[in-house]
Amino acid sequence: MNTETKLLNKNTKPTSMRILVYNFLSAQKAALSLSEIEQNFEHADRITIYRTLKTFEEKGIVHSIQENNTTRYKLCDDECSDEMHSDWHMHFYCRICKQTTCREDIPINIPTLGLLLEEVQMIGKGICENCLQTLQ
Repeated sequence: MNTETKLLNKNTKPTSMRILVYNFLSAQKAALSLSEIEQNFEHADRITIYRTLKTFEEKGIVHSIQENNTTRYKLCDDECSDEMHSDWHMHFYCRICKQTTCREDIPINIPTLGLLLEEVQMIGKGICENCLQTLQ
């Protein structure tokens, strides 16, 4: 499925900037901050990129990860929607390479206890597999 179709399926108008940002994020393994994304779009306006990310977040296209005082963005799975993000996994920050990755291999299993639990954020910090190999 092409990017335009993916955006349309999420009720999002496929503008040029939205297509560029979506394609850029889809090529990334780690979650990125607004500043990191902006560095890859020299001639784009910071506000336009920010609005694109906020629209994507509202439509279930990206999820945001709060890390210290920084927000990082990562594409969601196809199951996410504007009503419910299925972001039930750990996010891992490597203190050496400074990357934050989604660790879907480490799911979060929390009983709801009769509550409507809408969001849980779990961030692990340490050394990722790649950096750990280089240290050995």
